[in-house]
Amino acid sequence: MAVVEVPGPPGAPWRAELKGSLEELTVRSEVLADNPLGDPAQRPLYVYTPPGDWDRAPTIYLIQGMTGQLDMWFNRNAFERTVIERIDDLFATPGVPPAIVVCVDAWTSYGGSQFINSVSTGRYMDYLCDEVVAFVDQRYPTLADRAHRAITGKSSGGYGAMVVPMLRPDVFGALASHAGDALFEACYLKDFPETARILRDRFDGSFDVFFEKMRAEEALEWHIYGAALNTYAMAACYSPDTSNPGKARLPFEIETGKLIDEVWAEWLAWDPVRMAPRYADALQSMSVIYLDAGKSDEYFLDLGAQAFATELDRIGVKYTLELFDGKHGGIAYRYPMAIRTLAENLQP
Repeated sequence: MAVVEVPGPPGAPWRAELKGSLEELTVRSEVLADNPLGDPAQRPLYVYTPPGDWDRAPTIYLIQGMTGQLDMWFNRNAFERTVIERIDDLFATPGVPPAIVVCVDAWTSYGGSQFINSVSTGRYMDYLCDEVVAFVDQRYPTLADRAHRAITGKSSGGYGAMVVPMLRPDVFGALASHAGDALFEACYLKDFPETARILRDRFDGSFDVFFEKMRAEEALEWHIYGAALNTYAMAACYSPDTSNPGKARLPFEIETGKLIDEVWAEWLAWDPVRMAPRYADALQSMSVIYLDAGKSDEYFLDLGAQAFATELDRIGVKYTLELFDGKHGGIAYRYPMAIRTLAENLQP
């Protein structure tokens, strides 16, 4: 008796053979070259094309949360399908119209970019909107128009899915956000005193010491590093130090945790809840706005989704909001629900 090699993937419950096709590409960005953090300008890009007989299809851009790297879409929880497999199963379902799904990497060495441009992290919104979209439209049979292009994501990816279409409605005409960062006093403020205490007790009150030790760790203990890392990453996006690219201005005093009002105001200006009235025209132009969050979300992003929806009501924008039993994690099964809604509404 002997083991014999056979072609192709092993199939479920391991990496399943897809009914559609996934191209795992590497691209080099001009706008990310020489970014302040020295992060790679060469990035992975995944493009999924659905099975079946179709000519041209809408495009849905799928973006990740804080600390997300593109290969994490292949992560598997026990007895569950990966996100890629869930998307493939969706588009193999009779009656689901075709859409091309593009997975974009916007990781930074601080953990994430929030998909916006910052002098402290780089031009990640320009990378997404001006470089990746143009590349995909040139290479694949897309319906290359904002009316047939959407963006979706969870957590920081959900934030990007709300904010990027407000800032670039010329690129995206629909959005879906799963537990996207919003209502900043609910989702971020509680981390400030925790960050101040962790820095005081473990890192000599210094983020320089914090990052030096974090990067030397063989195994990252999230209960020690998580809140402070998230706080600094957000500060690099919302309140970058324009005089010191690559660094951030914190919205609180490290020594006491006391808010610095003028810096906190800069953060609030990036809150989707506060942005909505300023970008009413862009939001009113969206064909779909799909929002959801778990009712026990640890970052209170269910409240953020409700607060964003309230602002949409005030400016007369239609949306779908679903609050479900769940927390912040373990909600990968929600992705296909949003992607199906977007695909159905982006058809010509």
